[in-house]
Amino acid sequence: MNATIALAGNPNSGKTTLFNELTGARQHVGNYPGVTVEKKEGTYKQDDISLKIVDLPGTYSLTAYSLEEVVARDFLVQEKPETVIDIVDASNLERNLYLMLQFMELGIPVCMALNMIDVSEKRGIEIDTKKLSELLGIPVVPTIARTGKGKQELMKAAADLVGSNTKPLPLEISYGDDIDNALAEMEVMITDAMFLTQTYPARWTALKYLENDEQIRSIGDAKNPGLSAKLKKITDRVSSHISNTLNTYPEAVIADHRYGYIRSIIRQDVITYQQDQDRLRISDKIDRIVTNRFAGPLLMIAIIFGLYQFTFTYSETPVGWLESFFGWVGGIAETNLPDGLVKSLIISGIIDGVGGVLGFVPLIMFMFLGISLLEDSGYLARVAFMLDRVFRIFGLHGSSVMAFIVSGGIAGGCAVPGVMATRTLKSPKERLATLLTVPFMNCGAKLPVFVLLIAAFFAENKAMMMFIITLIAWGGALLAAKFLRMTVIKGASTPFIMELPPYHLPTFKGLAIHTWERTWQYIKKAGTVILGISIILWAMMTFPGLPETQTQIFEQQRQTLLSAAPSAVVAEIEAPDGKKDDETEISEPAQQLNDKLLAVDRVEAETALKHSIAGRFGTALEGLTQFAGFDWRTNIALVGGFAAKEVVVSTLGTAYSLGEVDPEEIGSLSDVLANDPGWNPLVAFSLIIFTIFYAPCFVAVVCIAREAGSWKWGAFSMVFNTVIAFILSITVYQIGSIIL
Repeated sequence: MNATIALAGNPNSGKTTLFNELTGARQHVGNYPGVTVEKKEGTYKQDDISLKIVDLPGTYSLTAYSLEEVVARDFLVQEKPETVIDIVDASNLERNLYLMLQFMELGIPVCMALNMIDVSEKRGIEIDTKKLSELLGIPVVPTIARTGKGKQELMKAAADLVGSNTKPLPLEISYGDDIDNALAEMEVMITDAMFLTQTYPARWTALKYLENDEQIRSIGDAKNPGLSAKLKKITDRVSSHISNTLNTYPEAVIADHRYGYIRSIIRQDVITYQQDQDRLRISDKIDRIVTNRFAGPLLMIAIIFGLYQFTFTYSETPVGWLESFFGWVGGIAETNLPDGLVKSLIISGIIDGVGGVLGFVPLIMFMFLGISLLEDSGYLARVAFMLDRVFRIFGLHGSSVMAFIVSGGIAGGCAVPGVMATRTLKSPKERLATLLTVPFMNCGAKLPVFVLLIAAFFAENKAMMMFIITLIAWGGALLAAKFLRMTVIKGASTPFIMELPPYHLPTFKGLAIHTWERTWQYIKKAGTVILGISIILWAMMTFPGLPETQTQIFEQQRQTLLSAAPSAVVAEIEAPDGKKDDETEISEPAQQLNDKLLAVDRVEAETALKHSIAGRFGTALEGLTQFAGFDWRTNIALVGGFAAKEVVVSTLGTAYSLGEVDPEEIGSLSDVLANDPGWNPLVAFSLIIFTIFYAPCFVAVVCIAREAGSWKWGAFSMVFNTVIAFILSITVYQIGSIIL
């Protein structure tokens, strides 16, 4: 059996956990056509059943208040999946059934996964699934998504529903005389004109007009403007009457009657309470401490610091393994490849460039594991709740917190989904201020830069330095938001209401999938985007090469040194590997001559690098960037970072590799920087500050422009962020230079 099954449900109902449990590794992620909302698809296989599973965005309603709701609804009516599985939180049955009713009103074949049944039982809530199934007229299967309990029964019920090949009649709920009479009048008009009836039931279309659904109204205006105008006129008449008589509006009346219908079902002995419901639940007990005004922030700081301590402590050994591996690969290339451009490209451009980025994969993986643990357990929602009070001070909305966290508010996120997460904000000004400041967060692309500099100059306090960097990013973002809200984006803040989901014990499978998905995105980016940019920058740092006249000058210097030395000493130098045939160490005079020759080679390599296209550009910027402590090599890396922040690490690896002439002296990039006279902790900290705040990567800029509706905001984010970054870096470096 082959069919498409859509997974739907409220946020925090366990939908994604069930999707992972059903599909495992047989899933892929993309975007819905024309929008940036994530689309997850996978395959469920059991015996002779093979079902395509589509994980719809989490929604509370099918009324198009947000892009996610529009996407979910469009998929249902246009793609027409054979069945919808609605994942319902058993411990919040009344609220979750609201979405279920809307599926039934749309006439979609649906079955219910009554999820987290173990949580409801612990709370003393017993649900008669058989009675609930009879009253709703749909299959109801109790499940525990995190353990996989009930998944086979659920998929068999879905398969049976597909096999029955019967389309249910749309559910009709009475909404009171005023609404019902209007619906009847509108339904006749819609049916007679065949207005959208091939896509939606006529009564459902009428309901959407009464609910002021912008998408349906705009589609109606395009299809039949005359009829659409008549339907709007009826809606206005009903709205005016309800406002005068009940002091409310049709959307509220419709919602009230839906909840009334739900309560009438629940009260027919569907739910039995075994314990006193006024008692504090486990989640509530935990929240008394976790969200306490005083203890909560301290606990949050301790958890974030613990995350960094865990990450740096346990990733150190595998990071060392990867550094050794890439060093070994580079050594093989150095030994076996003939001198020339191909050898330079492979060693300096690819191995030292991309290898420097891939060397941080274990650290990134441990960071993502920790974040997934906090996210899946429900703790990140508490972080958002606690930070709402702070965000309002800076002119942002409580929902902005989640956008900041998704962007890497703790570490390891990405600015692109963070920008997209601002869609939940209803106020255009709060939304704009949020999407302009989320790029300040410590995304996964910035992490390799921070880790590189921390390892080189702050190795004794890695976790503390990462925690300080996090505080700087948050503080800078909030201050920038306050500045924007006081100047170019003025406006009042709107109230914030947030649901705190119950705590869950994350499953190993869920953590593994989430960690691998994010880590694989990092690896894939390093092997594609970063590789391409590294090769381009290698070429810019290699060509046009030194003029023949300068090459001859360096060759003359080498010949002068060789001619002035005794022939025996020269013979030692020219022996294979710089050693005598009997493998004993070379003499002191020979070693001194060898050092002088290497010094000439280094000067020649550095001169060639400076003479390259990138070298000239970086040197030209030094007149300005020297005030922040950046030299020409760093300038090249930072310019490359405008495309993707990981390029900063790969470019530094390439630049210092091209400038090194003795392969045996090349250590890890952090060791190279630590031993370079042009670097010190102050320069490193100045670069950290600049990396935190300067322009978002190009993909994020495109996303900002698209979400804000204008390229001027994308350009503004690049200029505004870079100016702030440069001012702060200069301030840090100049004040630090005076003090130190």
